[in-house]
Amino acid sequence: MGRLVVVSNRIADPRKPAAGGLAVALGEVLQATGGLWFGWSGRIVEGGTPGEGELHVQQAGTVTLATVDLSRKDHDTYYAGYSNGVLWPVFHYRLDLADFDAECADGYRRVNRLFARKLLPLLRPDDVVWVHDYHLIPLAAELRAAGCAQRIGFFLHIPMPPPPIMAAIPQHEWLMRALFSYDLVGFQGRTDLDHFVGHATTGMGATTKDRHRLDAFGRTVRADAFPIGIDVEEFERLGRSKEARDAFVTTRDEYARRRLLIGVDRLDYSKGIPHRIRAFRELLNAYPDTRHSATLIQIASPSRESVDAYADIRIELERLCGALNGDFGDLEWVPVRYIHRTVARRRLPGLYRAARVGVITPLRDGMNLVAKEYVVSQAESDPGVLVLSRFTGAAEQLDEALLVNPYDIHGTAEALQQALSMSLGERQMRHRALLERIRRHDVHHWCDSFLEALDESAADAFRQRAQARRSRRPADPARPAPATPRP
Repeated sequence: MGRLVVVSNRIADPRKPAAGGLAVALGEVLQATGGLWFGWSGRIVEGGTPGEGELHVQQAGTVTLATVDLSRKDHDTYYAGYSNGVLWPVFHYRLDLADFDAECADGYRRVNRLFARKLLPLLRPDDVVWVHDYHLIPLAAELRAAGCAQRIGFFLHIPMPPPPIMAAIPQHEWLMRALFSYDLVGFQGRTDLDHFVGHATTGMGATTKDRHRLDAFGRTVRADAFPIGIDVEEFERLGRSKEARDAFVTTRDEYARRRLLIGVDRLDYSKGIPHRIRAFRELLNAYPDTRHSATLIQIASPSRESVDAYADIRIELERLCGALNGDFGDLEWVPVRYIHRTVARRRLPGLYRAARVGVITPLRDGMNLVAKEYVVSQAESDPGVLVLSRFTGAAEQLDEALLVNPYDIHGTAEALQQALSMSLGERQMRHRALLERIRRHDVHHWCDSFLEALDESAADAFRQRAQARRSRRPADPARPAPATPRP
């Protein structure tokens, strides 16, 4: 494989442990190939010219980090307006929260064109380009228009909506068509893949060569599911750190008389946290023995709090938690411990391990790696139980979790009761199966399988282009026609 070029909205220094499992996995390949990581610098230039931005290049060991500044207008239209004001809510099935502003769509295109213009001179002929997530859907189309012939793959980290929801985006055809400029398009799960194939074939006239290859607009794109995993070994090391061990001991001792349930999320309307609180209330109502026995720790990290939708959900969540604690709590027991701040990553394995139940119930999620982190954190001798929304990508892999419909408050409460009362033998059986699958499909497997598929897809595309050129080439009268094979 040639040099790997990773393109994402924000970049991370792969040498820093705080970068997380994804940056570590990509960093290994980037370091091995002397790669390049390209993205937004995080800087906003007040009064800057839209469509322009200064390029910054620095070395991080063998890896080159290249970033571009954005003007205030580009940030507000490309990032806040279109990426997070249109694509994020629509791709999470929340059409009611989308703001279809034409100026933001223009800014989205303009910044992708800016990124392509800044990236192209940095590319080498044998580079392999891997573009990440919804901020950069049209990047390959902009690169191709500028003459880029390198292998380019795209991975969508969030859900792919079904055709009727996708069709609500004005000019959605342009977005879908842009995906055909890639050699490979990857999704978190089979459901997302089916949505893409369905939209391409029924709404755009694409034809399928097989389940994974589609022809349209004079190009063939391979589409497939590549479920992302976590760096299991890295997270296990994190669990052995002093911070994690201290968090486990402190939490275990403080809640020695309680059975803990835990939810860890960003404060986002896609995470279903209010539904979770209502399900916990239903549990306490339906099963009086859980009172003074069960405690839910809900960590909701701050997220985009300047946006009205996020401010609204914070108000709703505080009201629900306050009402539940007021109705059921007393001097000795607080049913819900609601924490609206970011908890240090090094403490999380200890908190997960102390909890009898991990409650991961988004209304829609691309994968949800917290579910996998919770499983890896458990003691094999006495593991907790994962209660997981069936509307996550993780649900396609983690069959042994208790899968729930988060909109079904009563059904989720029943699953919480089942988890709290599950026998040790069944908990161990489920945990073994989950852990084995998470180990097998870790972040390194995800990275390797995507790049291998991209290499194969690009080779297929090269052969097809060569064949097309040969078929268009005029016949050489001096060259004899090939013999017709005999029957």
